[in-house]
Formats: sequence, structure tokens, C-alpha cells
Amino acid sequence: MVLWTAAGVAALGFLVALEVVARGYGFSGPITEQSREVIFAPESGPLLYGGLALTMVVLTWRQRLIALGTAAGVDVAFFLVRWALDADMNFGNGALWVVLGVAVLGLTRRTGHERMLLLKGTGLGLLLVAGHKTGDTWLLITSKTRATVLDAYVAAADHALADPSWLAGRFLDATAPVSTGILHVVYGQLPLAAALVGLHQLRRVAVERRFPAHHLVRTFLVIGLFGPAIYMIFPVVGPVFAYGTDGGAWATADLWPDTLPPVTDPQPIPFDGITPRNCMPSLHTAWAVTLFIHSRDGSRAVRWAGTFWLVGTLTATLGFGYHYGADLLAGVVFALTIETAMRCSAHGWDRAGVRLVALGTTVFAALLASYRWLPTQMAARPWLFGPLLLLVTGAVIYAYVRTARAAREREPKPEVPGQRPAPETEEWAEPAEPAEPADPAEPADPAGTTGGPGTTGEAGGPGESGATDAKPELV
Repeated sequence: MVLWTAAGVAALGFLVALEVVARGYGFSGPITEQSREVIFAPESGPLLYGGLALTMVVLTWRQRLIALGTAAGVDVAFFLVRWALDADMNFGNGALWVVLGVAVLGLTRRTGHERMLLLKGTGLGLLLVAGHKTGDTWLLITSKTRATVLDAYVAAADHALADPSWLAGRFLDATAPVSTGILHVVYGQLPLAAALVGLHQLRRVAVERRFPAHHLVRTFLVIGLFGPAIYMIFPVVGPVFAYGTDGGAWATADLWPDTLPPVTDPQPIPFDGITPRNCMPSLHTAWAVTLFIHSRDGSRAVRWAGTFWLVGTLTATLGFGYHYGADLLAGVVFALTIETAMRCSAHGWDRAGVRLVALGTTVFAALLASYRWLPTQMAARPWLFGPLLLLVTGAVIYAYVRTARAAREREPKPEVPGQRPAPETEEWAEPAEPAEPADPAEPADPAGTTGGPGTTGEAGGPGESGATDAKPELV
């Protein structure tokens, strides 16, 4: 309880700080943007319904149907009013109302564990929306506060990797429109894919009445929280803006993807106050790597989907000119470091986890430092720095695989008396109602050896119900 309260206070303080900074630059922050969607037309209806879906993992199926029906009814009412007033049309207000209603229900009608469960579900849904609003605010702040960008440095360093963005851009040009059509969907719907995997991981919360210790949504949100802070340190807009037509008059030249940029002494490039500086590291890469990792525990279809989204996202980020190859390497290291830290925070810190977080942090800092201070040397010696960049990134990947595998092998396997079975072997169920008192005329079994459904089979052991069809219901 204390940990959740501290986390909530820290998150609220961070949102308030962003709101104050955004107001200072003349635009509204995440708190204002999310609050206005209670009444006004939302920016993204699917995002709000995604938050509702995450909240509903704590509800029973009957309650989920009631929640969806209520959200749809509220949206229909808002639609009719906006249509009559000729106002902006969109949907999603109903979803936000229901999420807030679950929070009110938890605070006023529930106590103890059930209250915390409903509040956690509400927090998860609201964090999804708040994370999106926070990211938008961060991007606006980067464009207003960073008058110059460091694309020339990253482009020079990218020569050590054989300029993968230029290669992928030419490939997509040659295979358009089929490849570009598919990759636009993959790139744009990454949050939807992550939400589906997250819902798959959380599908048993309503039955078990608790959240798993670690799941995809936790890492996804933390990546989105800390990643934009790196944008402030290393502002980059991407090759399609710095060296392509999308940069307009601010682009250094129209080179992407047909002509490689020249290797000269790089200098900061003045850029507009609109384009987000959102390249270093590639958060799309970080999110896709996290999605891939968490899909490994799913079915074959889920694993194939995770692999497809990872490959497609990496191809799209390069082929559309949104990122350099150096951004992707930094994104991989960033993702594995955050994922390890989140797993350790859930399952406990051990020596291997601490070493991996320290390794990932060191490699990430070294990558950014080399891009900034050694780009010319890297471009002049690609035979040395190219393999070296791949080697240090591969070292982090290898260390993560070994650490994750060892942690999985250390997980306790044998059951203990009174412990519920693992979800992959048996359906978990709520204990049945207490049995009726035994007939006084019937002799008791003091040794507990009758093997009835209310015993554990051990002498004097605590009885446990054998019912498997009991379903929890919130009333």
C-alpha cells in the first residue's frame, strides 16, 4: 500500500511539473488535455477504449458487458448532443467515464483487497492515456527548447553501420506500395499490438483477483516515461527531416534516400520549433523489443506475431526515414535495461540483475557519447567501429538472455501446502463456501485420512475446497 501510494504521488508530481512547464511555453499539459476529454471531443477514441479494456481486466464478464454497454450509451448521448450543436465529433468520452466510475466504485463501495484491485485497474487504464498525453507534451517541449539538432553527428556515425536508413529507404521505394502499405500499419498500430499482448498476460486477473508481478504494460509505460527525457539530452529529428523533403527549408539538403550524406566535420543544425526531436533512442524499437520479449511466453501465434511486429517495426523506422541505425542500437540497449530493472523491481534484485542494469546503462551512455564525440572517427574507420557497435549491443542482448533464462530456472516449481497451483497447469478458483457442519451422529475423522474434498490428505492439515467452478463476483 505504501509503495503504491508513493508511486501515485510521484506520478502526480511529474504530471504537475510537465503541466507547469507546458503552460510556460503557451500550450496545455497532460493534466489539462486528459481532463477536457471528460466533456469535450477526445483526441483518440481508440486510446480511451484501450484504457477501458485494461481497466476491465479486474471485472467479471457480466461487469465487463455492463461497462461496455454504459460506455457505448454515454458515447451515443454525446454524439447526439454534438450533432445537434454542430460541435467536433469523436467518441471515447463514455470509456473515460466508466474508468472513472470504477475508481469511484472502488473508493466508496469496496474495502481492503477488492478496493486496491479496482484502483489498480483504474490506474492502469488512466496511465495508458496519461502516458500518451505525457509523450505529446514531451515532444512539444523538445521542439520548443532545442533550437538545434544533432543529426549531422548521428548521420556521420551511421557510416560505420553502412547507412542502414538509406538502404532501407531505397528498398521501400523499390517495393512500394505493397511494402509501405503493410509497414505503415505495423508502425502505426504498435500500441494496439502491445495492448493485445498485455491483455493476454492480464486475462486471469479477474479470476485470480491479483495482477501478475510483472507484465508488458509496466515496461511499456516506463519506456514512454523516461525515453523522451533522453530526447532533451540528444535532440535528433531523423534523416527524412534533416536530409529529406519533409524537413522543408530547414533540411540541410534533399539527399534521403538516394544520396548518402557527406562525411564532414559535423555541426549542430538549426531547426524549426515544430518538429519533435524524438529519435535518440528509437522508442518504437524499444517498445517492439519489449513486445517481442513478452510474446515469448505466449502461444505459437503470439510468438510469431511478436516476431513479425519486431521485424516490421525495425524495417519501418529505417525505411520511412524516421531513424538512423544508431538510434535502433540505442533503443535495443535502452529496452533491455528498462525491462531488466522492471523485472527485478517485481521479483527482487539479485547480483545478475544488478550487473545487467549496470552493463546496459554503461553501454547506453557509451553509445550516446561516441555518437556525439567520435562520429568522424567512426565514419573514417567503419571496419573497426561498425563491428564494435554491434558487438557491445550483442553483449547486452546475450547478457539479458542468460540472466532471464537463469531467473526462470530459479523460479520455485514444487507446490507448498495451501498454495494455489500455477495457472498454466490448472484453473485457479475462488474457495467454495464453507461446508455444512457435520452430523453430530457421524463420527469425525481425526486423522484426516478419508480423502474427502475438504481435506489436503495430510494429518491435521488445513482443509481446502476442491471446487473448481466457483466464479468470483463483485456485487
